[in-house]
Amino acid sequence: VQLQASGGGSVQAGGSLRLSCAASGGRFSLYTAAWFRQAPGKEREFVVVSNWAGGITSFDESVKGRFTISRNSAKNTVDLQMNSLKPEDTAVYYCAATRSRFSSGLIPHRDRFEHWGQGTQVTVSS
Repeated sequence: VQLQASGGGSVQAGGSLRLSCAASGGRFSLYTAAWFRQAPGKEREFVVVSNWAGGITSFDESVKGRFTISRNSAKNTVDLQMNSLKPEDTAVYYCAATRSRFSSGLIPHRDRFEHWGQGTQVTVSS
């Protein structure tokens, strides 16, 4: 499956953005989907994972209550709604997919994902 991320941009703190990850070459509903982000000079870090087949969703503590993830089967996309954005959310955001499933509360390492989108820049100014 090939992934294409979009929707990044620049907003002020407290604002919102919606990222979308479109899949081609496969049904996204059959893949566990995740978002990671990478700030300048830092490693790529986990944001959220949504297991396939209506399974468990887990968020990093730093975004819990502000970010939500949703699937659109008709469009074959996984979307990340980001509210109450903070300057520390500034990063390149990557969507990823795998056929694996993860237990509740388990934070999957990026090496567990075989498929990656190209990344989209999110910049939050104070």
